[in-house]
Amino acid sequence: MLGYIAVVWGFIGIAFIFGNAIVRIGTIGLDTFTYSLNWYHWAALAFSVLFMGFAEGYKGFQRAYSPRVAARLLYLRDHVTPLRLILAPLFCMGFFHIRRKRMIITYCLLLGIIALIQLVHLLQQPWRGIIDFGVVVGLSWGTTSILLFVLKAFFTDKFSHSPEMP
Repeated sequence: MLGYIAVVWGFIGIAFIFGNAIVRIGTIGLDTFTYSLNWYHWAALAFSVLFMGFAEGYKGFQRAYSPRVAARLLYLRDHVTPLRLILAPLFCMGFFHIRRKRMIITYCLLLGIIALIQLVHLLQQPWRGIIDFGVVVGLSWGTTSILLFVLKAFFTDKFSHSPEMP
């Protein structure tokens, strides 16, 4: 029973983190359309959406992160501990009890994302919104792929992705 509670908490926590980011960043992205955009703004917006959809949504989430999150949720169901229960979203995101190399990558990626967020905050509109709109596309793709991988993990017999446990 605790395993299922941990799974639900882990999934809801992750969905909240990404959903909250989508809403907050999406508001800034939509603000872009209140400005008079030139052709080069539209070209940058198209590039941002395509690049972030591919790099973040497809390559980052769908091909790597989402299957691992689903595998860790599945692992959590059968291997719950008090720490994993309390910190289920962080466990599923790979911040602890994961292979050392993957943990280093996870923390470096987090620091890199924080640095990029700070740099994007320095941009004026409409450029900030153009970048943020692309990020929203990538995060939306990623959140959807997490949901689909979780459904596959829990409702099919064929799920062979690794939770990358140490």
